[in-house]
Amino acid sequence: MAGGLVGLLDDIAALAKLAAASIDDVGAAAGRASVKAAGVVVDDTAVTPTYVHGLAAERELPIIRRIATGSLRNKVLFILPAALVLSQFVPVLVEIILMLGGTYLCFEGAEKIHHRFTHHGDDHDVPAAVAGPEAEAATIAGAIRTDFILSAEIMVIALKEVIDEAFVTRAVILLVVAVLITAVVYGLVALIVKMDDVGLRMVETGRRAPARIGRALVTAMPKVLALLSTVGTAAMVWVGGHILLAGAAELGWTGPYDVVHAIEEPVHGVAAVGGILGWLVETAASALLGLVVGAAVVAGVAMVGRVRRG
Repeated sequence: MAGGLVGLLDDIAALAKLAAASIDDVGAAAGRASVKAAGVVVDDTAVTPTYVHGLAAERELPIIRRIATGSLRNKVLFILPAALVLSQFVPVLVEIILMLGGTYLCFEGAEKIHHRFTHHGDDHDVPAAVAGPEAEAATIAGAIRTDFILSAEIMVIALKEVIDEAFVTRAVILLVVAVLITAVVYGLVALIVKMDDVGLRMVETGRRAPARIGRALVTAMPKVLALLSTVGTAAMVWVGGHILLAGAAELGWTGPYDVVHAIEEPVHGVAAVGGILGWLVETAASALLGLVVGAAVVAGVAMVGRVRRG
């Protein structure tokens, strides 16, 4: 009896250790997958604050919460099941979908650049808070729509990192990635957009040192948001171009990737900074490709619009 109980306890302990090891493995895999998607995460973090720029302070956090909820819903209810099914039965479609998302990112970035140069102070530049609740709702819908593409890119990049795992393990890892990245991205976004309010509170304390820091924050945040808008646009073009470059090579068309590597090769030999220079060359090539593809799609969309109106 005692021996049986001891054996049972040993079995339970062994199962507990196995479960703990599995949790560790899932956590490590989720961490690796999240790191692989870091480029798109930066893009997402840089882009989202632009959607709440110009809104009333009391509306910022509720709108970020709505966008974050939409983002998590995108990942868990739509992207995750589709990615798992495709990776199980038609894995080549995963790469094709990733490239379609990359093309959309190129289009979005090129469209923002085009808008910046062709629209100055017109109705499109009126903050949503001023334009009314319909404009605010449209802003949120636009943010969630763009987030859907970015979320799809994040989830597919993460999926490619763990595609050799068992189906259930893959699902758990991607669920962890979805929740983790959504929390990180929108936590950072909330912090960024509320920093000016924090600065104002520090100024209102009346103490010299906090007030000085607070005034610096209040003065700096509009410039930081403007910089983030620029970084977000550049990141769209760069990340989209890189996805197309790598995806084409994965699908068998290695020509463009070989050209970039041929350009990279000489700078890799530069002492101490060869790795950085190689990354800069690859980034510049990806951004150029993204800009060309994005501009072509923008032109195509404009042409279709003119034909439909005509």
